[in-house]
Amino acid sequence: MVSRGRIGLGLIMTVALGVTGVTAGCGRPLSAVERGQSDDFAFPYPAEGRPERIAIDHNTFEAEHVGHTPDGGQFFLTTPFEPGGRRFVALYLFDRDGRFVTAEIDPFDKELYQRRLKSLGKMTFNRIVVEPFEVEQLGQTFGLVVDEPTTSDEICWVTAEPGDYMAFAEPWDLGAYDT
Repeated sequence: MVSRGRIGLGLIMTVALGVTGVTAGCGRPLSAVERGQSDDFAFPYPAEGRPERIAIDHNTFEAEHVGHTPDGGQFFLTTPFEPGGRRFVALYLFDRDGRFVTAEIDPFDKELYQRRLKSLGKMTFNRIVVEPFEVEQLGQTFGLVVDEPTTSDEICWVTAEPGDYMAFAEPWDLGAYDT
């Protein structure tokens, strides 16, 4: 009697786990954004070397404010810093294909940060796929800066500057970064 109950319980758990796997989205097709595409724009990620685009997944840390604007553009609102020094508010805007459009950079102010966020309108927080870029402002290099290897045993990095607070490496479509 006990073994029959265990067999029945085992069968129920196996079925439950199978259903859970199906309903959890296993095997579902990826959206364009999840595949490394922004809307209708597709591009190949290079297997190695300098990237044309990198993916940044939305999270609750350094990439808390990344996503898409109502017109389909992409944005990255962040707070770069000089190690041991000044902090900044930086809003980077990209077109729907991930090409860099403009940067609004100022010394850090919490209210300014909130105003920049509100200025985006009805945006959505989600994965962005954007090109590396750099701009010179306030005596600093800002952006997603490519650090190409100088020897054959090094790898290519893209770092959020100033402060080197997010570091991306191959595969460029991963969406994750080192801190």
